[in-house]
Amino acid sequence: MDDLSLRLFKFSSAGFCCAQMMYKLALEDEGSHNDDLVRSAQGLCRGIADTQKTCGVLTGGIGVLGLYGAKGNETEDANDDFQRMVRELHEWFKTEFGSTKCVTLIGERDFSGADFSYKTICAGMIQKAYIKVCEILIEHGYEYGTRE
Repeated sequence: MDDLSLRLFKFSSAGFCCAQMMYKLALEDEGSHNDDLVRSAQGLCRGIADTQKTCGVLTGGIGVLGLYGAKGNETEDANDDFQRMVRELHEWFKTEFGSTKCVTLIGERDFSGADFSYKTICAGMIQKAYIKVCEILIEHGYEYGTRE
């Protein structure tokens, strides 16, 4: 099992969902943590509020891009390339997985039940999407793992 797979297994076993895992990976790679940020991402999982609409892997990935390029306070603006990076990830995601909708990607699910078979599908998407997020950041001149 490679390092990324092991990290995802650890996060999944601890009960984190897809969008949270995208943030956990990014924060861990820069040697930091932010429980409030990870906590806030939980509502994005399983297609935003368990509705199986826009995939939490995608929204989490866009959030990670935002850590690097989006507006964060009153005195700054989003970087010029932020929206371009978001579009790149969105287009890649649609092409790579065939949809951005959770229900299409993992099938209709009752998340209150004991069927967690979707987690294997999601783990593969998280791995690919996380690598793509890193690639996009590097292609746009960001030093991945360092936001300062």
